[in-house]
Amino acid sequence: MSELLERVDALQNVISKLVHRYQKLQRQNEVLTTENEQLKHEQEDLKILLENWEAKYSTLKTANAMLGSNEYKRETKLKINTMMRELDACIAQLAD
Repeated sequence: MSELLERVDALQNVISKLVHRYQKLQRQNEVLTTENEQLKHEQEDLKILLENWEAKYSTLKTANAMLGSNEYKRETKLKINTMMRELDACIAQLAD
């Protein structure tokens, strides 16, 4: 009978350790999930910031080309031509 009690005690001990480990892993999972969400928000904010800086850079390149820089003149002319074609298409649609 004492052998049976020892086995039961051993099983209770193992179960207790497993429950403790499970709870610890659950807490770690919650911490990591929270950290993951924070990093996703930070990544999204940085993505928006990058898009804003890219737009500003593009605007500065265009302004630089208009001020006489030969480096971006061709690119600016192509953009202006594209805008003119789009404007002509809009006018044509309005005329119909």
